[in-house]
Amino acid sequence: MTGWRIGFAVGNKDAVAGLGKIKTNIDSGIFQAIQEAGIVALRTKDAELRKLRKMYQERRDVLFHGLKKLGLEVNKPQATFYLWVKCPTGVSSMDFTALLLNKAGILTTPGNGFGAPGEGFIRFALTVPVKRMKEAIIRIQNIL
Repeated sequence: MTGWRIGFAVGNKDAVAGLGKIKTNIDSGIFQAIQEAGIVALRTKDAELRKLRKMYQERRDVLFHGLKKLGLEVNKPQATFYLWVKCPTGVSSMDFTALLLNKAGILTTPGNGFGAPGEGFIRFALTVPVKRMKEAIIRIQNIL
């Protein structure tokens, strides 16, 4: 369910009440499934969360090291399920995304979708198993 977001506001009661009035006029609330997932997340035991963190760390490390070996510039994040990769020199984020999709069957997100500072980068999501990450690295190697 990556991409689903939930949050809450705390603070000055008048400011939070004002936010509540604005939200009431903008939308009708968070999709119920997201609310229920949030409840489960808050009740999840630390041991289970450690397993999830380990899984995402392993995926991150496999993809990070694989992309680095291919000569791509990538920063190693500390706490996210995304990797941001610098596009090869002279290649736009949209063109690099299209190349990976059309030639390697890999879907990434072009950085320009996040505003001007994102241009020149693509984003990989760490949402597939390690086996698929390794396969993606081989596919990228075959087209670079």
